[in-house]
Amino acid sequence: MTGFGSAWAACAVLVALYMTGWFALALVKKDNSIADIAWGLGFVLVAVFTFFRRGSLFLPLLVTALVVFWGLRLALHILVRNRTRGEDPRYAAWREKWGRSFVLRSYLQVFLLQGFFLLVIASPVVLVNADRNYPYGERFWPWGLMVWVLGFVFEAVGDAQLARFKRDQANKGRIMSRGLWKYTRHPNYFGESLMWVGIWLIALEVPNGWTTVASPLLITFLLVKVSGIPMLEKRYAGNAAFQAYARRTSAFVPWFPKK
Repeated sequence: MTGFGSAWAACAVLVALYMTGWFALALVKKDNSIADIAWGLGFVLVAVFTFFRRGSLFLPLLVTALVVFWGLRLALHILVRNRTRGEDPRYAAWREKWGRSFVLRSYLQVFLLQGFFLLVIASPVVLVNADRNYPYGERFWPWGLMVWVLGFVFEAVGDAQLARFKRDQANKGRIMSRGLWKYTRHPNYFGESLMWVGIWLIALEVPNGWTTVASPLLITFLLVKVSGIPMLEKRYAGNAAFQAYARRTSAFVPWFPKK
């Protein structure tokens, strides 16, 4: 087995155990939305695990630090946001819809499936941390770092702006359309996609780094077409204010609002 193959296989076992643990906790708490907290922390686990299998060279240290910083911030943000909300409406709807098959489908379709996506998206980090070819050049990683920082700003600032907006009781029932939200309906999702583009660019420094392009493609597809924008905006299907906001504001990539 190659260094990457061995590392990825070890991560697959680790993530399966990790997601099983979170699934057990979700059963006890009767709250599948803790899977959203497990998401960011899962990347931290994979990054740290593969880093310590590798050693302390510059590129592995860089990608591991970026993923740990991002994953911890995201998990903490979701933990604070959800602590008084109860189970996310998406998961509550599945709980009711799945009925008797809820336990099995939760394990397979929420936790293990999310673990698989996590492994694919984390593949650039695993590849960098498994690489034995050094020293590295400087053709890609500075650009990747700049793209990652820009993405992090969009995600962190967008989350902070929305949280501040929601804390103000005067905004109850209103649509957030200020700050970054004036230029994109989902600055946090755009930022997350951009960060993984940055990680992939950094991975181009190592042999076969380009093969992990499925990472930014998959996270972007999930956010734009599956579990991100479609599921969130479905809640606003009959909201006239949101529909007006949607008509003038880009869904994903930031752009100037239409008049």
